[in-house]
Amino acid sequence: MGEIVGAGFLAHVPTIVLPDVVRHAINDGNESTLYTGLHRLRREVFDVLKPDLVIVFDSHWFTTVEFVITSAERRLGFFTSEELPRGMSSVPYDVKGDPSFAKLVGEIAASTPESWITPIDNEHLPIMYATTNFFSFLQGDEAWISVSTCQTAEPADFANVGRIIAAAIEQSDRRVVLIASGALSHTFHTLRTLRSHEAAGEEHIFSDAARRADHGVIGAWLRGDHASVVDNFAEFFKVKPEGRFAHYQMMVAALGGRECVAPGRLFSEYENSIGTGQVHVWFDQPVNGWTGTSR
Repeated sequence: MGEIVGAGFLAHVPTIVLPDVVRHAINDGNESTLYTGLHRLRREVFDVLKPDLVIVFDSHWFTTVEFVITSAERRLGFFTSEELPRGMSSVPYDVKGDPSFAKLVGEIAASTPESWITPIDNEHLPIMYATTNFFSFLQGDEAWISVSTCQTAEPADFANVGRIIAAAIEQSDRRVVLIASGALSHTFHTLRTLRSHEAAGEEHIFSDAARRADHGVIGAWLRGDHASVVDNFAEFFKVKPEGRFAHYQMMVAALGGRECVAPGRLFSEYENSIGTGQVHVWFDQPVNGWTGTSR
């Protein structure tokens, strides 16, 4: 029987893959804790857990009529961002997939009412930096697969995806890490002003309301109070979380939804990225399971 051995809400911001001199320059000469935090995460978590599979809930990969899960044996190529080609250009990647697991997810979805998840193994399927930006920090010998954000989906659909993936993990023999890749509040400063808001300090977050909302969510996570986050999605959506917060919605559903009691550990400070709220929070597998029940 497989298991989820850890899960993380992680920031994929382009800052982390910029050259050192550039990254320091835009942060008033200081290092970003988002950068150092991923190195810590590799040493303290990934190298210890040694997962078989990493599943990324990708907040940059939008699909329309279904969710898609990558099912290629291998994803290989060079990544250039259509959004930021100056900062992420011809970045090589070579990542092992897990076709049999992706197929299992598709089979469970096909037998679940009102569920649409399709495994796709096309070698030309684009890859997004919400997945690739972690490779240089976290990638080892394990397989990595990505799950899309369906832009027509509603909260019940995101929850369905998380539950189906949890069922597939349980039916497999995999030791799995989940990554919710994306931001908290996600409103950018305007083009004419954003260069004045590139530093990491939270005084540069787009609004006081967004900053307060982000801190509220982070605080709840650190207490293991996922129920309050899930119950207050509608309120948090007022500060426009990235990708409708689909990355967290799918991950937390896989961990038991509002019943999840896993407290978070900070692997970064709360940082700004031209107005958006970013943080690395890691959730260890609780001794008694993600929902606090006896195992």
